[in-house]
Amino acid sequence: MQIQNNTNNNLQSLKNLRIVLVGNPNVGKSVVFNKITGTYAEISNYSGTTLDNIETQTDIGMFVDTPGIFSLGDYNEEEIIAKQIIIQADIVINIVNTLSLDRDLFLTQQLIDLGLPILLVLNQMDEAEKKGIKIDIEHLSKELGVPIFPTVAIKDQGIQELKDNLNNAQKGKKGSYIAEILKDKELSFKNILENEFSTENRENLYVERRKRVNEVIDNTLTMEENFNLSSAIGQALLNPIIGFAALGLVLYMLYQIVGIYIAGEVVDFLENQIIVEKYIPWITGLVNHIPMPTWLNTILVGEFGLLTMPIQYVFGLLMPLIIGFYFFMAILEDSGYLPRLAVLTDRFLSKLGLNGKAIIPIILGFGCVTMAVITTRLLGSNRERIIASTILCLTIPCSAQIGIILVILAAMGSLKLWILYLATIVITMIGIGTLLNKILAGKSTPLIIDLPPMRVPIMKNVLDKTLCKTKHFLLEATPLFFLGALIITILELTNSLKSIYNFLSPLTVSLLNLPKETANIFIMGLIRRDFSAAGLSDMIGMGDKAAILTPGQTLVSLVVITLFVPCIATVVVLFKERGYKEASLIWLGSITLAFAVGGILAAILNILPA
Repeated sequence: MQIQNNTNNNLQSLKNLRIVLVGNPNVGKSVVFNKITGTYAEISNYSGTTLDNIETQTDIGMFVDTPGIFSLGDYNEEEIIAKQIIIQADIVINIVNTLSLDRDLFLTQQLIDLGLPILLVLNQMDEAEKKGIKIDIEHLSKELGVPIFPTVAIKDQGIQELKDNLNNAQKGKKGSYIAEILKDKELSFKNILENEFSTENRENLYVERRKRVNEVIDNTLTMEENFNLSSAIGQALLNPIIGFAALGLVLYMLYQIVGIYIAGEVVDFLENQIIVEKYIPWITGLVNHIPMPTWLNTILVGEFGLLTMPIQYVFGLLMPLIIGFYFFMAILEDSGYLPRLAVLTDRFLSKLGLNGKAIIPIILGFGCVTMAVITTRLLGSNRERIIASTILCLTIPCSAQIGIILVILAAMGSLKLWILYLATIVITMIGIGTLLNKILAGKSTPLIIDLPPMRVPIMKNVLDKTLCKTKHFLLEATPLFFLGALIITILELTNSLKSIYNFLSPLTVSLLNLPKETANIFIMGLIRRDFSAAGLSDMIGMGDKAAILTPGQTLVSLVVITLFVPCIATVVVLFKERGYKEASLIWLGSITLAFAVGGILAAILNILPA
């Protein structure tokens, strides 16, 4: 099909149109969206990244990114959301993975059968060439009746041509089976989306559409057998021995980069040498020279001062840790490693009532539990979403919290504490999953996941993702840290803090064998988990603070704040996703579990040799 470039005047006519991007999971749909619109939508090498539609108004139209789907059905939330958006589309940009045309073109033909104007994007052409896949693009365009644009979206290849030809969208060639099956029905969106078809008609549609796609593939695609290093590495990582050895290496590198270098060298420089030694004395001296009431001075530059503690915690302690963690995770995501980890962990997670795909929200939880709870939508059943949400909220520390935990454990310098901490959290996670698997009706769904090619991440994409997530964290966390500092200071000024210490002493002192002052970190934890972890770093003698806790008490405190209630943002999302009853049970359960496990651990430590 001949394609002619449009002028800017032609593109202006698209301004009021909805241009919807549609495709299977992991075809590069969000990358194309970002390149066309110049905005950022989450890009990752696993399915389920886009779980809601993302809309961006540009000078050349309203662009809408949809969740990745395999068909226009009602089998999961992604398909329901995508279908609602697609039926309102003026133009559809259908992105397909050139490596899996036999799969992806089924959705393409379904979109064509809807009668929508379509532009077809063959993405990842570079990977196809490496694998010896050759496509007669001109013939494929004639077979389908739509314009086709080969692209390598992550390298910005072919995107400008696509943008220049948005006005050339065409309604493709419907399969002859559509007219036959619907001969007694009005051809409408509602009909063609197959909502009202009989089971027999739906099966016939599937079979005939599958035949049509197979014929198109046979006529347009040839393949040569080429050795491909990416495929060899990807296949090797599916081997249990190699795969788990690789996982061990990944975790070791994470510990060395985030837990040792950033938590040690970088945090020491920013927090101690810049903020503690230079900024805090300067701002304290500045405020002290301004006449004001003592209580106001305390609020501004006291122990929990608004101008001191939040700055120290957010920018000196947390920011370098989350930058390092998000950078590391972005590399893992863009390399194609995480879906292979899902395959490796499928057998283990099935024991907890989940399948391997649940490793994706769990891994995301180590970055941000709030986002991870949203991502549980990609799981196949409500039962799995309940189990995964509970595990996330009760046992998974977010990036900011785990960064501080790594700092504290490293400062303790004890292998025994490392082992006890990890063992306690893992045993708790297994216990929760096993219990929920037994008491909730149903079984885990089978694992169906797309395995993208392994590739070297593009550093610009990694940096964009890291900076975007870090910015989101700072915008969300910083106001809450200021709020937390203000609340703690007010409690201190009104002598309420001591009353709370006494009220909680049966838990902190009697059950957990901790000093009364430890109640402070639990109060902080009600605001943000990482806030409590940052407060704990002061109590173990880091920086210029005197140590209040012993190593054993530090371990108990770490376990309790890890299992303690999730941050405010996560709680809000949890109530939205799971409903009032389930969310309330999870929230209250986290408090109960945290103190119960902490009490058991404290009792064990009392009988263990020092």
